[in-house]
Amino acid sequence: MAKVSLLGIPHDENSSWLRGPADAPPLIRRELRSDAHSSWSETGFDLSDRFLDHGDIDFSQPGDPWERIESEVGRALDAGHPLISLGGDHAIAWPILRAVRRRHPSLTILQIDAHPDLYDAYQDNQRSHTSSFARIMEERLADRLIQVGLRTLNDDLRDQVRRFGVEVVEARHFNEGLRLDLNTPVYISMDLDALDPAFAPGVSHREPGGLSTRQVVGLIQSIDQPIVAADVVEYNPRQDISNVTALVAAKLVKEIAGMMLRTNTAG
Repeated sequence: MAKVSLLGIPHDENSSWLRGPADAPPLIRRELRSDAHSSWSETGFDLSDRFLDHGDIDFSQPGDPWERIESEVGRALDAGHPLISLGGDHAIAWPILRAVRRRHPSLTILQIDAHPDLYDAYQDNQRSHTSSFARIMEERLADRLIQVGLRTLNDDLRDQVRRFGVEVVEARHFNEGLRLDLNTPVYISMDLDALDPAFAPGVSHREPGGLSTRQVVGLIQSIDQPIVAADVVEYNPRQDISNVTALVAAKLVKEIAGMMLRTNTAG
């Protein structure tokens, strides 16, 4: 039976504003496993026995956390299944994609986010969660970067968009039924602050005017190429209200997993 790997990456030391996303992976798992919710994806997969959970990376030991993330992601990918990483802040996308790119010489990143995360450095930190995609594009870890849901662009960031040839669909230009022209395997980088705070209040950087949960699910379900890996990041339980955002995060994990099974296998 085809599976989807899960890996928790509880790391938020490069968050620029609030800490908290390191607490997220076990809370997302709790909602994934809760009997209160359906275990089926909307695309028709019962996910109750489809996840191969590799646990959480242990950052208590000495060493460079980026090297540990890259190594552990590589080990999870060696199991042969598509991988969903549970963050953590968005800084972790850089070492994740180092491991993913080695296995996929053709790769498109679909980043769903309020922020482009393209600053060269933020607060003098080149590993900042606001800079991860500058590093990713500098290292050519994808052939294309498509960013959907942005609503925080400034002149510096627009310069970076042009520099790296990023394809942008700002939130103000998002249309129902958006279809992306994809022709390679896909990596989904799902920052929960892409959603309007009404749907996902549990994030460090609430940015009004965002996408709805339905719009994000619809975008994920429109992908017609193999989804080989993904991250779901920036859930901050310390900011959440009535566990709403944990539930949204688990819903998105289920829908990404369902589409992984649909696009990578016959089920």
